[in-house]
Amino acid sequence: MRYQRFILYLLLSSAALAMLAPLFFMLSTSLKPMDEIRDGSLFALPHAPTLAAWGKAWSGACIGASCEGLSGQFANSFWIVLPSLFLSVGLGSLTGYALSSWRVPHANLLFGALLIGLFIPPQVTLYPMIVLMRELGLYGSVPGLVLVHVVWGLPFVTLLFRNFFQTVPGDLLKAARIDGAGFLATFWYVMLPLSLPVFAVAMILQFTYIWNDFLLGLTFSSPESQPVTVALNNLVGSQFGEQEYNLNMAATILTALPTVLVYLFSGRLFVRGIAAGAVKG
Repeated sequence: MRYQRFILYLLLSSAALAMLAPLFFMLSTSLKPMDEIRDGSLFALPHAPTLAAWGKAWSGACIGASCEGLSGQFANSFWIVLPSLFLSVGLGSLTGYALSSWRVPHANLLFGALLIGLFIPPQVTLYPMIVLMRELGLYGSVPGLVLVHVVWGLPFVTLLFRNFFQTVPGDLLKAARIDGAGFLATFWYVMLPLSLPVFAVAMILQFTYIWNDFLLGLTFSSPESQPVTVALNNLVGSQFGEQEYNLNMAATILTALPTVLVYLFSGRLFVRGIAAGAVKG
């Protein structure tokens, strides 16, 4: 048993080291001045750590014609992510509940149509969605990006909740209906408390997907509404002459920081949700 435990810990430690090593080198490089990067080794620790690259990445780096860093686009990403997150999870939970527990006309056909959205590559629908956003007057705006993310997130969230709600005993729903609870009352007082694990899983996954999105943000945003992922690409690609590796590393870590924090503080909820059957199909 001790030998097996040693092997297990060795494998887990090796996997953790392989995952954390790139982050460590990025963090180390971001704390070095450019002179030290040019004259030193990638694997060397910083001799004179400085946060100058972090400050420049946040509020002084030039992105196109603007030299205000990532701070503005960072705020844009939150304005895009938060409404998209709550709308997609809220609508998906209601849709999944309706398709799993209520006699909806042509429920299987509707569910099949939603599932098609999971298998269509985003590139295929870009042009029709561009035309739709233009006709609605939302192209290049934050509300337009929110609508796009809600549409793309709805099939996955609906599938997640439908599979979970189908595991709920039907006697609970019958009891609620006998007590006079309607569609929304049954969902709010019966199904919602039971579905907290799947809510945690859906919100973590949706937050990660929307925050890390690049293609939709690049296609449907304007310079004033672009998310931080698009700004990071423009920052790295718009430098002329010598590449400021410390600036690039600091900007990359800043961009990834919200999703890292979400998993650090809610990773236990995510694991509990999966263990409770949140992704059971």
